[in-house]
Amino acid sequence: MITVNTNMVSSWAAYNLNNTNTNLQRSLARLSSGSRINSSYDDAGGLAVSMKLSAAIRRTEASQSNINNTLAMLQTQDGALKSAEKVLTRMSELIQLSGDVTKSTNDRALYQTEYQSLQVQMVDLVDEQFNGVSLFTNGGWNAVIDNTSTSGNTLTVVLSQDGGQTTSITQSDLGSVAFYVGTASAGLAGSTALSTNNVFQNITTAAAAITTVNQAIQNLASLRATNGSEQVRLTFAADMLAINRNNLQAANSQILDVDVAAESANLAKQNILQQAGTSMLAQANMSSQSVLRLLT
Repeated sequence: MITVNTNMVSSWAAYNLNNTNTNLQRSLARLSSGSRINSSYDDAGGLAVSMKLSAAIRRTEASQSNINNTLAMLQTQDGALKSAEKVLTRMSELIQLSGDVTKSTNDRALYQTEYQSLQVQMVDLVDEQFNGVSLFTNGGWNAVIDNTSTSGNTLTVVLSQDGGQTTSITQSDLGSVAFYVGTASAGLAGSTALSTNNVFQNITTAAAAITTVNQAIQNLASLRATNGSEQVRLTFAADMLAINRNNLQAANSQILDVDVAAESANLAKQNILQQAGTSMLAQANMSSQSVLRLLT
């Protein structure tokens, strides 16, 4: 049957060409963006999973940044502890030098002057901070008198992107170590801490002071060992986060990223279909002109 009002061949050709154009546009969007999913229509379920993976990746990166900042804080703390070690070593050296029988009272007074300067430096180290956060606590005389722990306060560090894993770092009690060697004014009565006025009086007091300084050095060594163990723990945690981040990115890539080779082949296919569809639509539109031959 030949009709003029309705050209079904042309309608179907236009319908197929419209579908081809839509598929061609989607293929171009995938290749230009590098993403297989450019709208929820492309893959609703895959998009939902990808969103969660992307958020987990960002949290993992944030956790890595936090741990790296904490490591920097611990490294700064260790630097201050290393400086304290040098101060204590020099203090013990001064005390030992003052015990020389050939030294006069005036000589010992000179050693005392330097010793007092080092005491001030020890107190200043206790007040060191990292970005406004104290590196140390000041247990002070109480820890010395009561022989209590000098472990210091702890700060909680999150090690995983979901917050399920945590560890603690220590604000070392450098104050109790510092007060073992006295203050610029004097030691505390009744404690084992040194009184500057007594250390350099004579050979006997100098010899007795060495024991106390050695105890301060021992406590400081414990603080540095704790600092080192915490750095090791955080280093491994940061490495684990880096591995997790790579794995999450790989999983997200499987869902989100376009296969360029396959999509290029699909683009070529859609281009051919578009050209063929356009040609066939033109042929379909011309088929109705055969009616004119019947009318002439």
